[in-house]
Amino acid sequence: MSAADAGTTAGASRHANGELREADRAAAPAETTPARIGVIGAGYVGLVTGVCLASLGNQVTLRDIDEGKVSALERGDVPIYEPGLDTLMADHRERLTYTLSLDHMLEQSDIVFIAVDTPPTYSGDADLSRVMTVLDELEATGADDRHILVMKSTVPVGTGERVRAELEARGLGKVGYASNPEFLKEGAAIEDFLAPDRVVVGDFEPQHGDAVEALYAPLEARVVRTSVPSAEMVKYASNAFLATKISFINEIANVCEEVGADVAVVAEGMGLDRRIGPAFLRAGVGFGGSCFPKDVTALKQLAGNSGYHFQLLTSVIEVNELQKRRVVNKLKKHLDTLEGRRVALLGLAFKPETDDMREASSLVLAARLMAEGTRVVAYDPVVTHPGDLVHGVLDAESVEAAVAGADAAVLVTEWTSIVESDWAALRETMSTPILIDGRNALDPAQMRDLGYVYEGIGRNGR
Repeated sequence: MSAADAGTTAGASRHANGELREADRAAAPAETTPARIGVIGAGYVGLVTGVCLASLGNQVTLRDIDEGKVSALERGDVPIYEPGLDTLMADHRERLTYTLSLDHMLEQSDIVFIAVDTPPTYSGDADLSRVMTVLDELEATGADDRHILVMKSTVPVGTGERVRAELEARGLGKVGYASNPEFLKEGAAIEDFLAPDRVVVGDFEPQHGDAVEALYAPLEARVVRTSVPSAEMVKYASNAFLATKISFINEIANVCEEVGADVAVVAEGMGLDRRIGPAFLRAGVGFGGSCFPKDVTALKQLAGNSGYHFQLLTSVIEVNELQKRRVVNKLKKHLDTLEGRRVALLGLAFKPETDDMREASSLVLAARLMAEGTRVVAYDPVVTHPGDLVHGVLDAESVEAAVAGADAAVLVTEWTSIVESDWAALRETMSTPILIDGRNALDPAQMRDLGYVYEGIGRNGR
């Protein structure tokens, strides 16, 4: 990611309606006093946020309701796979405290980040029950006017207004509130936090936003100060746009297969246009993970609840779902039938450098192949026991074990260790050398020279 804006900070004055007005200003690195910070929820976002804030010199207390997780953190064990997090946590352990007690966390903190899960409901709306539970607990424990709540969880536009009303109703009207959405990419979360493209802070009262902005002063990042609703929308709009780019290039890839073009070259040519840029223009089997599918659906649902049909996002979601299933059709083209065949799935996590399986393309592929009567063998260097996620999937301990005797292999997650495998040796162990490159991570000509029947996404056999 780029840190081109490092060395400048964007301040902003505000219109009467609370919307952002551009007012960039140069600023020298600020002298900051270490803050006392609490984090409610020691999951992916909460833990990364807490550890990174501690690395900036703050005293951080992370609170979680999972006793096993808290015990593991106290031992120094990291419950998620995120490169560099274990080292950063160990380096700053003297400024990190883990607890089950909300009372203790409140005693030790002035600024409290809410980083609880907001999963989708059956309707597609974000489930705010965990956020509401936090408010109930704050009422019971007695948060006071020295506390500022900072919403780090991804929540629908309007949540801040609702939380403020709930605080008033609970007699906590003097508790501050700000919105500070996260923009962390799994696998690069520490860099994203410590060298961000931007920091977004929305508030109802400027002094609360000031306190949050001050936490990021050591990073010399560009700060966008705005209203709470606008801050909430920035998060959803950002993820929806990136998801749209992915679905768009996948549609282009599908057309490339029909007309004889190579999507890799097309994407390179597009990305050189500064108005477009190269990011998120890599065709593949579709996006997954904890953010894009959930946030795109939630924004579409938010629009629908407001009486607006967000047709573009409807198409983005549909394209993404169909893209995963196109791989099955590619396999059928080469194998005629999938019943009784053995297919190796190489890579399970939704992207490299994470163990996150939420909305992973591998889950859809495995389930579809199993429905066709296929014997599915899966390997991932970090994710184990795939059969716990899709019943009947066989767990291989290596790439070699996964492809041995396979009628076809599908590269699903472009882990470096998988991409750099000895493909010549793997070819010799397969029953039939059919290789579907679901991430366009391999060289088509090289794979064909090795004897593979190779197909990428939108590579049109070239």
